[in-house]
Amino acid sequence: MNFTKQPSCADDQDIGVLRVEQALAQMYAALRPLTETEYVPLRQALGRVLAQVIVCPINVPSHTNAAMDGYALRGADLPAEGSVTLRQIGVAWAGRPFADTVPAGQCVRIMTGACLPDGTDTVVMQENVRVDGDWIQISAQERPGQNVRHAGEDLACGEPVLSAGRLILPPELGLLASLGIVEVKVIRRLRVAFFSTGDELRSLGEFLQEGQIYDSNRYTIYGMLMRAGVEVIDMGVVRDDRAILTDAVQQAASHADVLITSGGVSVGEADFTKAVLSELGNIAFWKIAMKPGRPLAFGQVKNMAFLGLPGNPVAVMVTFYQFVLPLLRYLQGEINPLITPTIQAKSLFTFKKKPGRSEFPRGFLSQDETGQWCVEISHQQGSGILRSMSEGNCFILLPETQGTVAAGDWVTVQPFSGLL
Repeated sequence: MNFTKQPSCADDQDIGVLRVEQALAQMYAALRPLTETEYVPLRQALGRVLAQVIVCPINVPSHTNAAMDGYALRGADLPAEGSVTLRQIGVAWAGRPFADTVPAGQCVRIMTGACLPDGTDTVVMQENVRVDGDWIQISAQERPGQNVRHAGEDLACGEPVLSAGRLILPPELGLLASLGIVEVKVIRRLRVAFFSTGDELRSLGEFLQEGQIYDSNRYTIYGMLMRAGVEVIDMGVVRDDRAILTDAVQQAASHADVLITSGGVSVGEADFTKAVLSELGNIAFWKIAMKPGRPLAFGQVKNMAFLGLPGNPVAVMVTFYQFVLPLLRYLQGEINPLITPTIQAKSLFTFKKKPGRSEFPRGFLSQDETGQWCVEISHQQGSGILRSMSEGNCFILLPETQGTVAAGDWVTVQPFSGLL
């Protein structure tokens, strides 16, 4: 009898297996960011990508003002040594300026943010002043021009403030509000459809028969997509039937910019996704030298990008954050999207690994008594054990060239905070 070796998802030396960096490069090269735009009210712009250059329409601050509570006066009146006594002739409040010019030898009580009165150029903080009725005494320690914010010091009228492609986060939202901007032009939201594949999957509320499981991946993917700020199209569970799968992909292509599936991209006889994609469009690759998440498919149907994620729950999350999220941000027009910073941490574990593929074990990042970052590996590392994502707080990024990790080695860590 002649036996032939069956293809395996565990063979990283198989022809067509791409490195993580190669796969990402191919994805970016194959696709172009959205160009369609819309105007939205400022509050609705949070989490959106700017489609215009924001030019400052006013000076910020709009007027020269006091940086703290104190007394506004002429810098020329400050003593070079000893002290000087000045007469207070009024008060300048934020929003209620002192209307007259302040002459030499006099001063005005001023509050933080109040317009600097004519004739003054210096503010002495109230803690450094001795007060006796309408008279104040100032020592020689003060400097002319101190504690004053000049008009246009932060931003000058006509100066570019934010560039197109900038993600609008809370600081940008406040900055735009400070300029009096009511609405902004943004890239429209990316429309992302997703479904799970597999006859064994059941929806929540249904009775499980032998060999059946609840479909957790759709909930995980839904949560990750919602956090990514895209328009979500949940297409449910698609059975392992080529005709049904073909119809589902065609429906998605008529509405979505991106289709994400989970399951159905491995080497099993019932995994039809690759065949359907090849029939309706093209499939660029479907094997990555990584663990977990080796069976990851990427292709296109008409103008829709397709990402076929593995079926195992942890592999779904790993591939989403290492591939899908960067791609979504690229397609939404972000310039230089930063997914999350990485840090170096000392390993508290030993982990057997052979060079040849990237691995993404889950770990728990903490600081020791000296403040040094350390990381321990989660005990349960199976790609089907979603609990490792819930109990961990970081990915440990082990590159293709990395061999076995020993306790005390330095490793690169990607915290979940800001990612999940």
